[in-house]
Amino acid sequence: AQLEESGGGLVQPGGSLRLSCAASGFTFSNYAMGWYRQAPGKQRVLVARISSGGTTNYVDSVKGRSTVSRDNAKNMVFLEMNSLKPEDSGVYYCNAEATVFRAGYWGKGTLVTVSS
Repeated sequence: AQLEESGGGLVQPGGSLRLSCAASGFTFSNYAMGWYRQAPGKQRVLVARISSGGTTNYVDSVKGRSTVSRDNAKNMVFLEMNSLKPEDSGVYYCNAEATVFRAGYWGKGTLVTVSS
């Protein structure tokens, strides 16, 4: 199983980014998918989640500025972020959520830096 993130980079405050995660080697449509952020020296935190059925959840700090979506036909999940702030900076990881019945998976991350 593999998850590969892309789309990170340097963006000015107020800008936008669209992160992508390509999945392979497992039945993508069965998994809830999450986007996590890890800032330097801090713990990895869940930013957005989309269930296998398409229900979405967001951490309060990105609510209203971000949209998580998935394309089961292409085995991909996306995170669109707008009105970016410096505190949005960090490495963003894609996660296929583990359950009691099966293991989860992590990508290697993509770096987002919001700075002028």
